[in-house]
Amino acid sequence: MSLADVKKNAQERMAKSIETLKADLAKVRTGRAHTGILDHVMVEYYGTPTALPMVANLTLVDARTIGVQPFEKKMASTIEKAIRDADLGLNPSAQGDMIRVPTPPLTEERRKEMVKLTKSEGEDAKIAVRNIRRDANEALKKMVKDKTASEDDERRASDEIQKLTDKAVADIDKLLTEKEKEILTV
Repeated sequence: MSLADVKKNAQERMAKSIETLKADLAKVRTGRAHTGILDHVMVEYYGTPTALPMVANLTLVDARTIGVQPFEKKMASTIEKAIRDADLGLNPSAQGDMIRVPTPPLTEERRKEMVKLTKSEGEDAKIAVRNIRRDANEALKKMVKDKTASEDDERRASDEIQKLTDKAVADIDKLLTEKEKEILTV
């Protein structure tokens, strides 16, 4: 493994950590309705647990209501039950072959809880990034020990990895700030 491989590997892993954080933040409910909160709801489809977007079309009816249109009419009651059992605090109601899922407005207390949750997720992402930095630095030290890289090269690569880490942490902070603003907007 070369110095460039170590840096590239660290950069890719940091990018994956940020993408994971983005996916986790998308699941956090804000004041407005968005279909992302139903993405991880699992529906029993012919004996197989299946993600809701695979068995129904999700749309926004208005700012506070999500419309769920099952691909098969007989799935409506199963989907309705799955949304109710998903512990999201949502109460779907069937209207013909369309299921309407109103999202209740968040209380100030609940908004603050959501902000704490997002900060916790952000801290986990920062820890992951720092662990990646530590792994990369250990790999660099091992290369110096094995005499496959000079100490100067190791120091330069270590500085570059630190810059990657700083950039990743800044990106995480930016994502958290945006999500916090989104949550606290009434």
